[in-house]
Amino acid sequence: MGNREDLLAGARKVIIERGVAKATARDIASAAGVSLAAIGYHFGSKDQLITEALADSLGTAIGDSMEQKIREGSGVTPLAAFATMWNGMPAVFTENHDSMLASMENLVRVARSPESRKFFAQSLPGAYREMADALREAHPQLSEDQAEAIGELYFVLVQGLGVLQTIAPDANLPDGDRLAQAVAALAGVED
Repeated sequence: MGNREDLLAGARKVIIERGVAKATARDIASAAGVSLAAIGYHFGSKDQLITEALADSLGTAIGDSMEQKIREGSGVTPLAAFATMWNGMPAVFTENHDSMLASMENLVRVARSPESRKFFAQSLPGAYREMADALREAHPQLSEDQAEAIGELYFVLVQGLGVLQTIAPDANLPDGDRLAQAVAALAGVED
């Protein structure tokens, strides 16, 4: 790994151990085995490093799991695949609990930082596109626009359900079957 990758890994390690608020630039550089100046050189600031480290970590962990679940829905209707996928997402959130918690802690910092907000906004189309590509692979009958719209819906749902699962894991949250029932009702489809 290079210094950039080492810093991303070091930031994730420190954030998981200490939380976003207590993660210092010095701790991150030490965990990465690089100089403190490397943070500025590669990321411009500690805040930008944290934003990218968490986006990369959660994007990979949650995103890869979602794409796998989308592809597993091949061969059934998109609505049935939707239900199955969202029935499986609570386990993904649970497996990534520490990262989800760190990401939630980071949200307020991102909201207050123009640089971090810009990075986040620029990352959204890529996240939508990856889900749309997986959806088109699993359900080739979907148009590109339909796959993109579903990808956007999935992204919004994963954000909301991820937060709810993290802060209220024992709550009676809607499962995939219930969400599919709601989507079908909105579309005017009979059960």
